[in-house]
Amino acid sequence: MPAPQSPRKKSLMPSGELRRRLRAAGHGLAPVVQIGKQGATAALAKQVARALYDHELIKVKLGSECPQTRFELAERFAAEPGVKVAQILGRTLLLYRRHPKQPRFEKPTEPDPNSAERTARLRGKS
Repeated sequence: MPAPQSPRKKSLMPSGELRRRLRAAGHGLAPVVQIGKQGATAALAKQVARALYDHELIKVKLGSECPQTRFELAERFAAEPGVKVAQILGRTLLLYRRHPKQPRFEKPTEPDPNSAERTARLRGKS
């Protein structure tokens, strides 16, 4: 899969089926977090982490007085564990982190079908 053309967009997740679904789902969302003149602070990072846990997919709106650029903020959020930047559009970021228990956009990892057969054979229930 080719890297993004612009080096400023290196924080974006690779193109694919998941990213298309996230962008489609995020189209109608309202921004959950807004970044103002103080920029990205530790309190803001906690708020984003909580919003991602609650919603799994969120929009973050950058105010015109925000000291960081949208690409700097995208890199900062993408550096957080599990956070992926699905889209940078204007002064809005679309962030995604898979919910640990009930993912809506990714299929939960399915157990290996051979493991049930193997367990049954080991127990003598062939």
